[in-house]
Amino acid sequence: MQAVFLGMNDGGEKVYNWLNDRNDIEVKALLTEKNQLSLVEDIEPDIMISSGFEHKVPEEIIEVPEQGIVNLHPSFLPHNRGSHPNIWSIIEDTPAGVSIHYMTEEIDGGPIIDRKEVRVEPSDTAGKLYDRLQNEMFELFKENWSDIKEGVKGEEQTGSTTTHYERELGEISELDLDEKVEVGEFLKKLRGLTWKPYKNAYFEKYGEKYFVEVEIIPESEID
Repeated sequence: MQAVFLGMNDGGEKVYNWLNDRNDIEVKALLTEKNQLSLVEDIEPDIMISSGFEHKVPEEIIEVPEQGIVNLHPSFLPHNRGSHPNIWSIIEDTPAGVSIHYMTEEIDGGPIIDRKEVRVEPSDTAGKLYDRLQNEMFELFKENWSDIKEGVKGEEQTGSTTTHYERELGEISELDLDEKVEVGEFLKKLRGLTWKPYKNAYFEKYGEKYFVEVEIIPESEID
């Protein structure tokens, strides 16, 4: 079986390396840029695997591999399709998790092969949750690999859904120092915007931006 791998994030790197160590699949190419997608038609892989590919894949490319494109998405689909699901699970208090699904033209909307819900801890920031989701995504892929290579059918997504876009992060990052807020909601926002090394939440004073991060420590972790 020949494959093409799309994208590269932390969990995807683990999957990519794991596949390269196996003898039941040959990864012919790693593509990370949109202008590389034309290579898919030359390679004609049996299957494609995507994890963290930041570009929309056109229908004519999706249709090339006989077994489709398997996408790894760090959310509990159909919740939080699109960008930064780790952020929105915290801010909007929606289920977090990881999902494996077949890619369609609809962003993260294809049939689900498997998914796993991951609990959001009160001390989680976007960064902490991201790391945990990436590890869970790798484990879920390994558990499902035998079925994936045999062409398992996915189940259509049902229920209410949300989709988020990259631009939304900038729209919520500025903190209004005069805004009256509930402490719980404000903490969720700060937790959701804390993702080192990125600088997200900020306020402006005296013509300068001041960036804000939060750390919440459970009592059980204090020496």
